[in-house]
Amino acid sequence: MITASIVLFNNDFEILQKTVNSFLNTSIKKKLYLIDNSNTNKLEVFFKSPEIEYLFVGKNIGFGAAHNLVLNKISSDFHLILNPDVVFSSGVISSLIKVLHENPNVAFVTPKVLYPSIKPQYICRKHPTLFDLLNRKLKISKKKFFNREYRERDLQKPFYPDFIHGCFMLFKTTDLKKLKGFDERFFLYMEDADICRRIDEIGKKKLYFPKVEIIHHHQQGSSKSIKLFIIHASSAIKYFLKWGFN
Repeated sequence: MITASIVLFNNDFEILQKTVNSFLNTSIKKKLYLIDNSNTNKLEVFFKSPEIEYLFVGKNIGFGAAHNLVLNKISSDFHLILNPDVVFSSGVISSLIKVLHENPNVAFVTPKVLYPSIKPQYICRKHPTLFDLLNRKLKISKKKFFNREYRERDLQKPFYPDFIHGCFMLFKTTDLKKLKGFDERFFLYMEDADICRRIDEIGKKKLYFPKVEIIHHHQQGSSKSIKLFIIHASSAIKYFLKWGFN
């Protein structure tokens, strides 16, 4: 049994429909939770299915807090934290479940992530530092930028990164519940970096498994919107105050 949750907020319907279908096309017994942070519930009518539960929040409570709303509802073996702009083939989830069965020390697994152009997204990172985030914005040193993304490694082979970006995080449900989900102090951004730190604290690992792949229509919102940039900066400050600046 697998469950999944997608947090919605004024999403592109066409891409969201593909994401929902990608999950529903898997052959495993499943249930999908759509948690809608939008101001209206206009999307509800499009997702009527025994395998879907739609939860209308009515306001934007943030990414992590919305995912946490279903923590007490799920009793699955595995739970997928899924972005609303991800597309994948029907065999991806079953392949990753097999990997989780084979790795008892792993809390979650993420596949290779590609842009729609099929270029790779470098989702594996070392734990963020203040210089790392500044370097990303100001482009101070390309060499250090690449080093933080493990680009010196053979990224066609599985390994255990410090931090994996959270567009597709297939958790063992017991580990997600042990972590009590996301830290709700992070409204948006850095909540995935934070949960990766907390996985270290419970003695588990995060696995990057590039033998299967997904497509992510990555929006990079904080690079295009002043409001989202401010939210990103606020989350970064909270992260470094919690974990330190190095």
